[in-house]
Amino acid sequence: VLPPSVLGYYLLIILGQNSPLGRILEQIAHVRLIFTWQGAVVAATIVAFPLMTQSARAAFEGVDSGLEEVARTLGRSEWDIFRTVTLPLAWRGIFAGTVLAFARALGDFGTTLMVAGNIPGRTQTLSIAIYDAVQAGEDGKALLLVIIVTAVAVTLLLTARQLQRRGMI
Repeated sequence: VLPPSVLGYYLLIILGQNSPLGRILEQIAHVRLIFTWQGAVVAATIVAFPLMTQSARAAFEGVDSGLEEVARTLGRSEWDIFRTVTLPLAWRGIFAGTVLAFARALGDFGTTLMVAGNIPGRTQTLSIAIYDAVQAGEDGKALLLVIIVTAVAVTLLLTARQLQRRGMI
């Protein structure tokens, strides 16, 4: 719901070196997220997370609770029920959510720009590289990057559709 730049700003405040969490990450785990590719991954993941969770939630809610109850009467542990009943029945929705989340993360611009910056060869994402190429008047480079992103997204969606038609998802 938040604009990407607003979410990126919040992440800067929460994960920055002067924040309590940023200090803990730096001191204990020797992890620095701001202006790193790892920070870009965290930002894109957080932006895409709602798509994944909504799909997964719907998938889990769609599982017949009667089947889980039968497993309980057979003495199965909750972990076994989750692993052998719930997850196999919900995995199609989880997969769909993963595809949507990946596609959203692939196209993220504002949040990753705020958190990771725009350091070519280090933190520059495809979306930011496209923007930079357009701003620099490098239309050929921009078009090539656009074609790459489009090809990845279309291939992913077509693959998911083929797997669905074959009953694999």
